[in-house]
Amino acid sequence: EEVSYTYPGSADPALDRVTLRIPRGKRCALLGHNGCGKSTLFLHLNGIYRPDCGRVKWGGEVYTYGRTYLAELRKKVGLVFQDPEQQLIASTVMEDISYGLYNAGVSNAEAAQRVEAALIRFGLEELRERPVHHLSLGQKKQIALAGVMILRPELLLLDEPTAYLDPLHTKLLLKELETIYQEEGTTMLMATHDIDLAYEWADWIFIMHKGRLLLEGPPEYVFARRDVMEEIGLGIPLLFDVWEALASSSFLGSLKRPHTVADLRYQLKKYLVESKRKMG
Repeated sequence: EEVSYTYPGSADPALDRVTLRIPRGKRCALLGHNGCGKSTLFLHLNGIYRPDCGRVKWGGEVYTYGRTYLAELRKKVGLVFQDPEQQLIASTVMEDISYGLYNAGVSNAEAAQRVEAALIRFGLEELRERPVHHLSLGQKKQIALAGVMILRPELLLLDEPTAYLDPLHTKLLLKELETIYQEEGTTMLMATHDIDLAYEWADWIFIMHKGRLLLEGPPEYVFARRDVMEEIGLGIPLLFDVWEALASSSFLGSLKRPHTVADLRYQLKKYLVESKRKMG
């Protein structure tokens, strides 16, 4: 609520009177250019930074920033950094994944059980004793995600999770996020530059620009504000643009707007089948 924050030595605020509420049980995307305040917002949500003014709340209660409070908060609000090197601190994969559990006071028996389950779930069994610094970037991102999810947070913050990943590892990561969402109902907020990914993946979109929240809502509402999106240089998702062109030039307005290429293919096939049927 009305959160502002300025980094020491900076003339402009990184966050400028930001008020937003993350909807429970939604996959949310946070879009904006570099320097718009996305990462700074995440560091406030996780309690790492404290606002210059305004309030951050969890479950209606204002953050208090004491050590005990923050330790409990970070069990509920998990943050996966853009650069996994900032997050991986132990020597081996198994040690790193288990680090948060032992700090949270989980018993050795339960910690061992959860770590084993996480290694299996994230496909890391063969890497359990591997030194972290020997791993690829994609593997490091998987370990960072596993280390956060092992605490079973209610809100998962993902700062540019697909940055620097090739298409295969991006697909694998998104598949894992979908599994987490479907099985556990974890609320997610992903900061990304990829508007096409945001359109395909998210139920709710936030648009930030120069430290302020400009727009929020379902993807159809946000990307329909073409004037705002183009004015700030973010543009429109390709699939959204294609569908708008098709709908404006023909008969597709009654069909459901697709969010993936597979959806588009299905909708076009459905239209062709219905057209043939009407023509006899």
